[in-house]
Amino acid sequence: MLPPSEGKTPPANNQAEVLDVDSLTLPSLAPERRQVLQDLISASERKDAQQLLRVGDKVMDEVAANQGLRQAPTAPAHQIYTGVLFDALATESLTTEQRKRAETTVMIFSGLFGVTGFTDRIPAYRCAIDVNLPKTGKLSSFWKERLAAPLKEQVQNQLVVDCRSASYARTFRPDPQQTLAVNSFTERDGRRTVVTHFAKAARGKLTGMLLRAASPPQTIDDVADIASQEWQVEVRPAAGNTPHQLDLISADRSAE
Repeated sequence: MLPPSEGKTPPANNQAEVLDVDSLTLPSLAPERRQVLQDLISASERKDAQQLLRVGDKVMDEVAANQGLRQAPTAPAHQIYTGVLFDALATESLTTEQRKRAETTVMIFSGLFGVTGFTDRIPAYRCAIDVNLPKTGKLSSFWKERLAAPLKEQVQNQLVVDCRSASYARTFRPDPQQTLAVNSFTERDGRRTVVTHFAKAARGKLTGMLLRAASPPQTIDDVADIASQEWQVEVRPAAGNTPHQLDLISADRSAE
């Protein structure tokens, strides 16, 4: 399970097919997705759109582009999202077999769509999960209520490797006993710190490693073994409502 990226790249092909909400992963969510889509378009047309969508001056062109989302060209989600995590995942180098694995095992959470598959075709958009839209309300709460049942059915008893940021993790919490939350730390002189940029990159790189593994990892030990090829790894067992934790630890070499 991945978060989206704030940065999104519109498709190079302006003639690409437009959004088909019914074709997205978990099609039962189509009515909810249409509701949020319409609410986002309407909010983006308002004079107070910048305040509603909680964005800075530099991305107001993206807010304006939201108004044309129904006619905007689409591309696979993993191509639209172009932030640090997705750069580290390096999807362009996946083989056909690895890409098929991603299609069936990777889910990307979204303020606009709730969740999509790795290759679902979506347009570039601007809408974070903590936005409070005029009619829909706070999107994190809206999606939390509506994702629980379909995602529980989708996940069933599979191991969930959770690479989401906290705001997106709140929208769906799988059973802690079958969830492995991924954390990233840099360590210097025995002290560990979290650097957001490096944490995103580590989660993206780990996702890519899992997709490229000779056989799909099935257990926490499988994931930890793969991660140990790149990081010092520690696993903390689940406790109560807190899932298992996979800590990826890198040496801080910034002072060298």
